[in-house]
Amino acid sequence: MMIGQLVNLHWISVLLAFVAYFLLGALWFTLFFSKQYKISLGRENETLQNKPIFIVGPAICSLVITIASSILIYALNIQSFGEAMGFALVVGFGYLVANTVNIAINPNIPRPILYGIISGAYHLVGILIVSTILVAMK
Repeated sequence: MMIGQLVNLHWISVLLAFVAYFLLGALWFTLFFSKQYKISLGRENETLQNKPIFIVGPAICSLVITIASSILIYALNIQSFGEAMGFALVVGFGYLVANTVNIAINPNIPRPILYGIISGAYHLVGILIVSTILVAMK
């Protein structure tokens, strides 16, 4: 039973992986790719709002992704960095990137492919970091 893995998790590694993923997002969208992100949203000449939901929401989502990844890493008995990278690539492309691009393809995102690339790449890099931390501290 996968949910039973919750008792086996190394919660300090989950916390560290979550913090790394969340901080990567903060840097990714406000420093590294701020201009491209605004262009993808069709808001290149605007200052994006900084409401609490834009901080708390992504934090909760990245925590859920980190916990789910940890459960899977334990259930699948992933032990090596090579296995962690393979896992991260499957989850990253198979779920995170694909879902991000799918969400972007709607009339409210003026540049869906650019948005999908920027946000999808963030999730791919994030899950690679998460998986590495989780396996390193397992």
